[in-house]
Amino acid sequence: SAAKFKILGGIDIEEQFKKTYKANHKRSKFINRDITSYQPEELQQELKLRKFDNDLIFIGCSPCQYWSKINTSRHQPAYTNYLIYDFQRFIKYFRPGYVVVENVPGILNKQNNHVLLNFLDFLTFHDYRFKYELVRTDHYGVPQRRKRFLLIATRLDEGVPFPEKEENEDLTVRKFIGSENGFPALPDGYIDEISPMNTTASLSEKNKRRLTVTPHDGGTRHAWADDPELQIPAYVNKPDIFRSVYGRMFWDKPASTITTRFIAISCGRFAHPEENRGLSLREGAVLQTFSRSYKFIGSMGAIARQIGNAVPPEMARRVGMSIRNHHIEWQNSRQEQERLTF
Repeated sequence: SAAKFKILGGIDIEEQFKKTYKANHKRSKFINRDITSYQPEELQQELKLRKFDNDLIFIGCSPCQYWSKINTSRHQPAYTNYLIYDFQRFIKYFRPGYVVVENVPGILNKQNNHVLLNFLDFLTFHDYRFKYELVRTDHYGVPQRRKRFLLIATRLDEGVPFPEKEENEDLTVRKFIGSENGFPALPDGYIDEISPMNTTASLSEKNKRRLTVTPHDGGTRHAWADDPELQIPAYVNKPDIFRSVYGRMFWDKPASTITTRFIAISCGRFAHPEENRGLSLREGAVLQTFSRSYKFIGSMGAIARQIGNAVPPEMARRVGMSIRNHHIEWQNSRQEQERLTF
C-alpha cells in the first residue's frame, strides 16, 4: 500500500495471522487456505479477478525452510520445495501483468534441484520476461545484513528494472532503535500492558550472567568461553561454529537477519547492544522496517514469526515503486503508439 497499490487479498495457511492482517489491511481479504488444495477458480470468485489483467500483480513468498541454510532437518519442510509449482498454477490460469517472487538465497544453491529452473522455463514459455538476482536488503533501505532472492517478471515488454541500489551509512541499529529513537531501557521478561510490543523474552539466570560479561556493542560468547560454568559444552574448543549466537548487535552496523527467532539470544546475534536482554518485539519489527503504528496480534512467538517471515516492508515498497513506474511508462508508450497509428 505504501507504493500506492490496491491490495486485493492474501493467502496464508495460518489462521492465527488473520487478525494482524485485517487490523492493517481492512479493505483486503485474508484467505485462510492451503495453497496446495486451493484452486484458481476459487480465487477468481473470491476476489473478482480477471484473466490477462495487465494491472494485476501476483507476489509469491512461499515458506522457505527447505532452502534455508539454517534449517537442520530436510524432512518435515520438504513439501515447501514445491509450493512454487502451486504458485505457478495461478499464474498460468490468470496470466497477470506482473509476477514477483521473494525467497531465501538457497533457492539458487540446492544441488540437483530443478524446481526454480522449471519455474523459469514456465515463465519463458508463457511469454514472461524476467530478471532475478540475490539482493542485499541494506541496499534497499533495510538496516539488516540480509540477502534475499528476488525475481520480477512481466509479460508486457522486455522487463522491469530492479530498484536502484543505494549505499546508506545510516542503515545502522543506532538509527532505528535505542533511547534516542524513543525506545525505553527494558529488562528481560518485560511485559508492557499499555504497549504490548515492548515485550521481551525471559532469560535464564545463566544467560543473564553470560550477557553481563559479554562486551557491549558487538560482544560475543567468546568473552565467557573459558568460564566452565558459563561455557556451553557443544561449543568447547569450537570457537568458529555458530559464531553469532549469544552475540550482541553492533550499534553502528546493520542488524543481523531478523529471523522468526529473533527474540531468543541463543538463535543469533540478537542481544541488545548494551542492555542485558534480547530484542523486544517492536525493536525487531522496526529493524525489519515495519512502521511503529503497524499492529501485530498474537502470542509473543506468533508475532515474532510474523515479523521474521515478512518481506521487509521498505524493500517491498521499493520493488512496488519500480513496478508502478514501469507500468506508467508502458501505458504511456502504448498510448503514444496508438496515437501514431491513428
